Amino acid sequence: MAEKARRRLRSSTVILGGMGALAAALTSCGSEPDKRCVDRNSYDALNGYRVVDSKNCGSSSGTSAAKGGKKGGKAGGRQVDGQWYYDADVTGRHADYGTFSKSQAVDRGGFGCSGSSGG
Repeated sequence: MAEKARRRLRSSTVILGGMGALAAALTSCGSEPDKRCVDRNSYDALNGYRVVDSKNCGSSSGTSAAKGGKKGGKAGGRQVDGQWYYDADVTGRHADYGTFSKSQAVDRGGFGCSGSSGG
C-alpha cells in the first residue's frame, strides 16, 4: 500500500514539474520584449534613465528625436525626450542595462528561444 502511494506521489511530482517547465518556456520567449518609456536626456551613471509616462513615447516603437523631432511633454520645466527602452533592469523610477533597439531586445531571447528574430 505504501509503495502505491509513493509511486502516485512521484508521478504527480513529475507531471507538475513538467507543466512548470512548459509554462516557463512559453512565457519567457514572447515576441514582445518588456519596455519602459524613458527620458533619453535623464541618464544618471548610478541610476540609469528616468522612467516617464508612456504618453511621452507615442504609439510607435523606435521613434526618437533623430527620426522626427522632439516629442513628449515637459518634466520640471524641461522638454522630455521620451523613447522606448527594452529589456531593462528597473529599480523604482529608473531603468538601466537595456537597449533602445527593439530588434536587439528580441534577439537576446531567453529560455527556450532560438535567438533569432526570423527571416
